[in-house]
Amino acid sequence: MRSPNVDGLLARLLLAVLLAFALGSPRSARAEEPIVIVLSWDGVRHDYLDRADFPALGRVERQGLRADRLIPIFPSSTFPNHVALATGTHADRHGIVNNVFRDSERGMYRYSKDADWIEAEPIWAAAERQGVRAATYFWVGSETDWRGTGATFRKTPFDGDVGEAEKVDQIVAWLDLPEPERPRLIMAWWHGADGVGHLKGPNDPGISEQMMEQDDQLARLLAAIDERGLWDRTTLIVVSDHGMTEVSEVIDVRGPLDSAGIDANLIPGGATATVWLKDATTQPESIRVLSGIPGVVVYPTAELPVEFRLRYPTRNGDLLLVTTPPRTFFEPGLWQQVVVFFGGLLFDWKPGMHGYAPDLPDMGAILLAMGRGVPAGSRIAPVENIRVAPTIAKLLGIDPPAQAEGAPIPEFSVAESTALGTPE
Repeated sequence: MRSPNVDGLLARLLLAVLLAFALGSPRSARAEEPIVIVLSWDGVRHDYLDRADFPALGRVERQGLRADRLIPIFPSSTFPNHVALATGTHADRHGIVNNVFRDSERGMYRYSKDADWIEAEPIWAAAERQGVRAATYFWVGSETDWRGTGATFRKTPFDGDVGEAEKVDQIVAWLDLPEPERPRLIMAWWHGADGVGHLKGPNDPGISEQMMEQDDQLARLLAAIDERGLWDRTTLIVVSDHGMTEVSEVIDVRGPLDSAGIDANLIPGGATATVWLKDATTQPESIRVLSGIPGVVVYPTAELPVEFRLRYPTRNGDLLLVTTPPRTFFEPGLWQQVVVFFGGLLFDWKPGMHGYAPDLPDMGAILLAMGRGVPAGSRIAPVENIRVAPTIAKLLGIDPPAQAEGAPIPEFSVAESTALGTPE
């Protein structure tokens, strides 16, 4: 017969074991919490992936998922679409109606770093609000807090001279932080092929050369994830904001307005132009004059087509002009006009532009992914980019951004067991 002292000792030992298990479980769970890394390659058209052998991108496609196209919002320009990727909604809700625009109350927006221009919650703010640390590297709108919440780690100010090698080094450094400090959402903007596409056009051999440089840095990142054995908990997503198409004709809007004696401010945006009239009574005459320009469709902003999802009362001006390739809007005297005309003559360049209707195939962007929750070797139909933020949220196990409209992409399934990230 055991003494009461022995029974008491056994009870205390059992209680200690149970407490240790209970206290240890959250630490074990935290060690396996998911990580999502999102890279945006600026201006990479969906078909660029098939122009050469890009080893790292090829590995992502073979071991993961590729969409036929990622469909941008309108206009298919950099700032509206980076914000759409982050918020899961269109310009009429998130408020960034172009790269450059005027707000009748706040004044000019020019590639602004300030998140307070954005009217919808970004995914990094949604993550932080729900206790998930985030890190951002030059993503549009991430350099300042959004309504009091921002990424724990963020790179600022934006510097276009920073290369992708430095970005990979930083991403890896974030991954190497101790578990309680490590961000579980990492988002980074990469140069992609946007610069070459604008200057020389989407069909120039320089596109593949630039893509290869980006691919080399992607390979470094894949190798770092391999070495750390993180694929069972990590999803890598590679997207772009828009595609690119050739342009050969610059539309002169200022000339016809001046000839008609109409005083207006013009904000050109590639495929669109916003007109702010000094005298509202000149609107009918302005519509008549501008509608006479070949290739231009004129919309009073009160009558913008619903499908544009662009109407934002203080940011649309009086008239919106829309065109199609190979035409583009620029103010006379801007450097882009020099490139279009003289670059083509001197160097046989065929410059590129975007911003056009999202259903134009050349505006299609890329979406690839591999890792946790991604079925290997999957090819999916074109998908809207407003579905990216909800998909990120699903992978992280959190609610999507508050104003998100898109649904998670169904092919991403955190319940699936996939063959992940084996080096080749």
